[in-house]
Amino acid sequence: MEGGAVDLLPAEVPRGGRQREGVMAAGAASEKLSVAEIFSTMSYGPAPETPKNAQAWLDYHKRCFGHFIGGKWVKPENRKFSTSKNPATGESLADTVEGEEADIELAVKVAKRAFESWSKLPCHVRARHLYSVARNVQKHQRLLSVLESLDNGKPIRESRDCDVPLVVRHFYHHAGWAQLMDVEMKNWKPVGVVAAIVPWNFPLMLLTWKICPALAMGNTVVLKPASYTRLTALLFAEICAEAGLPPGVFNVVTGNGAFGSKLAMHQDVDKVAFTGSTMVGQLLRRSTAGTGKKLSLELGGKSPFIVFDTADLDSVVEGLVDAIWFNQGQVCSAGSRLLMQESIADKLIDQLKQRMQRLRVGDSLDKGIDMGALVDESQKKTIMEYVEQARSEGAEVYQMCEGMPQKGIFYPPTLITHVNTVSRVVREEIFGPVLVALTFRTAKEAIALANNSPYGLAGSVWTENLPLALEVAMSLKAGAVWVNGHNMFDAAAGFGGYKESGFGRDGGKEGLYEYVRPTWEERPHPNPGELQYNTYAAAHGADLSPIPGQMTKPKLVRADAVPSIDRTYKLYYGGAQKRPYSMYSRPIFDHCGKALAYVSDCNRKDVRNAVEAAHAGAPGWGKRAAHNRAQIVYYMAENLEQRREEMAQNLSTLTGVNMEEALCEVDACIERLFYWGAYCDKFGGTVQETQLYGATVMVREPIGVIAVACPDENPLLSFVSLFAPAIVRGNAVIIVPSERYPLPALELYQVFETSDLPAGVVNILTGCRDHLSKFLVEHQDVQAMWYFGSEKGSKFVEWSSAENVKRTWVNYGVQRNWWNPQQGAGEEFLYQATQCKNIWIPMGEIFAN
Repeated sequence: MEGGAVDLLPAEVPRGGRQREGVMAAGAASEKLSVAEIFSTMSYGPAPETPKNAQAWLDYHKRCFGHFIGGKWVKPENRKFSTSKNPATGESLADTVEGEEADIELAVKVAKRAFESWSKLPCHVRARHLYSVARNVQKHQRLLSVLESLDNGKPIRESRDCDVPLVVRHFYHHAGWAQLMDVEMKNWKPVGVVAAIVPWNFPLMLLTWKICPALAMGNTVVLKPASYTRLTALLFAEICAEAGLPPGVFNVVTGNGAFGSKLAMHQDVDKVAFTGSTMVGQLLRRSTAGTGKKLSLELGGKSPFIVFDTADLDSVVEGLVDAIWFNQGQVCSAGSRLLMQESIADKLIDQLKQRMQRLRVGDSLDKGIDMGALVDESQKKTIMEYVEQARSEGAEVYQMCEGMPQKGIFYPPTLITHVNTVSRVVREEIFGPVLVALTFRTAKEAIALANNSPYGLAGSVWTENLPLALEVAMSLKAGAVWVNGHNMFDAAAGFGGYKESGFGRDGGKEGLYEYVRPTWEERPHPNPGELQYNTYAAAHGADLSPIPGQMTKPKLVRADAVPSIDRTYKLYYGGAQKRPYSMYSRPIFDHCGKALAYVSDCNRKDVRNAVEAAHAGAPGWGKRAAHNRAQIVYYMAENLEQRREEMAQNLSTLTGVNMEEALCEVDACIERLFYWGAYCDKFGGTVQETQLYGATVMVREPIGVIAVACPDENPLLSFVSLFAPAIVRGNAVIIVPSERYPLPALELYQVFETSDLPAGVVNILTGCRDHLSKFLVEHQDVQAMWYFGSEKGSKFVEWSSAENVKRTWVNYGVQRNWWNPQQGAGEEFLYQATQCKNIWIPMGEIFAN
C-alpha cells in the first residue's frame, strides 16, 4: 500500500499512545484482522510508506553514482565503487564511487573558482539562492524523507517530521543571514573553500547545518558524506542544481574516511567543518595543525538526563523515549545518562520498564514504529560489547527482545542499572539505544555527576520548579540544555559542545563566525616544517642562561654611597608574588643588548601551581555581577594612570621607543581597559527566536581557565589587550608576557593588587614562551590556549590541543597591529573569550504548546 492510503489506520499513533501486549516488531501485528478485532485488541497494524518514488530516482540513475562537481555528475574512470544498503532489510540500494586524490583536486579547484564570483555577489542575490533551495527542498520533501530512511535505517516518521523540516528551516533562516551580512557581519568576510565532513546518523540534516552558514557568508563547499549514507547528499546536490545554485558553489565527493582526511588537508581548503566522533576529531585537529585552516568540531557526547523529585514522571518517561531511543540512540546529544533523585528512582524505573514493553522496533518505512535499524553490523557489534561488559561487571540489563525483527540490523531498547560512575558504559559514548541509570540525593550532587564527564554537548533538566531548573541548567558544562524536554533543535539556536564534545556552533548567529574571518586578516599560509612533538621546547633554561656579571652595578642613591635597594621580579599567581619552583632566573636585555634585570625562569611545576590558583579563583570571578567586574577593570585603568609616567619611562628604557611613543602606549592601555570594562555587562547573551513555544536563552559563558602567550611587539599594549577581554567575560588567565620584554607586564602586579582584583584571576609566569606554552597546552585542566608567537609554536599548540580538544587561538607567526582597534580589540576577542550555551525553556500552562 502507498503511504498516503493508510494514514487513517488506527496503527499510526504518536509515542505514548495505546498499549499493546507482547509485540514489539512492526510486522508482528500484520495479520489480517477484522475491524471488530482491531477495536477489540487495539493492536497495531502496519502503516507502510511506499518507497516507489525513491526507487524510481535510483533507477533513473541506474543505481550507480559518481561525484557531483560543478553542477553536474562526474564519474571518473578506473574507480572502485561502494554499495549502499538498506540496514533494515539488507537490500542493495545503489553503488557510489570511491573517490581518489584527483577527484579532490578537481572538486576543490572548481569550488575555488566558484568562490571568486559567489563571494562577490550582492547579499540579496545570495539570499535569493538560499531561499530557492529551501523552496525546492520542500517540493521534494517526501522523496528526501523516504530515501533518508532507506539509506540510514531511521524511522520514516523521524526523517519526515524532524530531519527534512529542519533542513528547510535552516535554509530559510540562513537566507536571512545572507541578506543581512553587510549589516550584522560588517567587519567579517568569507574564509574561502569549506570542506564539510558529516557522519551517518543524520546525513541530510547535518550537511545542511554546515553548508547553510557557509553559503550565506559567501563561501563555497566541498562535502564528503559518510561512507554508509551517501545517497541523500547526492540527491540534495541535484536539487540544489535544479534550484539554480551556481555551479561549483556546492559540490559532493564520496569516499572512505581516509579520503575525507585528504580533502581536509588540501592546500586550497580554507576551513574544515566536521561532525563525528571525538577520536576522528582529534585526528583532524592534529592533521590540520599549523596549516592556517579554520576548524570547527561537533563531536561526541554522554548527555545527562536529570530528574528531580518535583518532575512529572509521566512526561519524564516520554522524554526519555525521545532522548535515548530517538534514531536508535545514534544521536550525539542522546540523553544516555539517566540521573534520578533517590526518592523517585524506583517508581521511575518501574514506569520506564512498562513503557519499554510498548516500544515497537521494525522496518524504517513503517510509520507506526518507534525504532528502526542500526546503520551497520559493526555498530551493532560495538553496542553488544558495551552491554555484555556491563553485564559481566554485575550491572542489571533490562531489554525487551520479544518480537524483534529476524532480518536486518536491529538492537532492542536497553536499560542498564546498578552501575557506578567509573563504569565504562557510564563514561563512554555507546551511540546506540542503551540507557544507563544512576541516582543522586541533592542538586549539588546531580550537577557534580552530570559534569563528571569528558564530554559537554547537551543535557536536560526535569522539574516543575523553574528556579531549580535554571540554576542547574546554568551550572551544567554543556552547549545545550533543555528544561522538561530533550533533543530540540532549531536553525536560530547554535548547537555545539564544551570540553571533548568539540568547539564551534552550528546554527544561530553564533554559528556564522565559524565561516568568516576579520576583514583585515588574510588567510595565513605558514610553513613551519616538521616538528618533533615529544621534544619540542621541552628543555628548561636552555635558551637563555643566567650568567652573573652581565648586570650593571647598583646605582648609588645617596652621597654617602648607599646603594639602591635591589628590585626582584617574581612570578604572580594566586594573588601573590612567588619565586620560581626551579629557583632559576633569566636575564632581560634592553634594546641595546644591555642586561637590565633578572626575571623568574618558570617550568612545568610553576604551570601546575598557576593552574591550581586560576581554578581556585575562576568560579567566584565568573559568578560575580558583571557590574562588579567592570568596576575592578575601571579601577585598574585608574591605578595605571597614576603610574603613567613611571610605566612609560620603563617602557622607553627597555624597548628604545621615545618617551612620547611610550606615553601613547600606556594611554592606549588605559583606553583599552575602559573599552573592555564597558563590555563586562554587554555581551551576556540573547533570547533566540526559535520555533519553541517558550524561551530559548543563549548565554555567553566564560570558557574557564585560558592560557595566553603574548608576543614581543608592544609588550605592554599586547599584554593588556589579551588579558582584559578574557577576564571581563569571567575567565581566569595564566598569561606569559613578552619573552623578550616582560618587565612592563610585571610592573602591573601593584596595579592588580591595588584594584581589588581577586586572587587567581590573573596569573603571570615568565620564561621561555614556547617552553611554558608546551606545558600549558598539554595541561588537562586548561580550557583554552591563545598563542602569539612563531609558526612552529602555533603548530605545536594546535597539535597538542587535540589531546582534550582544547580551544586554541594562534597567530601562525603573523604579527598584528595592536594599536588598530579591529586587530587589537575587535569582536574576535569576545568570540574567543566566550562559549555559547542555549537553554530551552518551554511554556504551556495557560495556552497549548
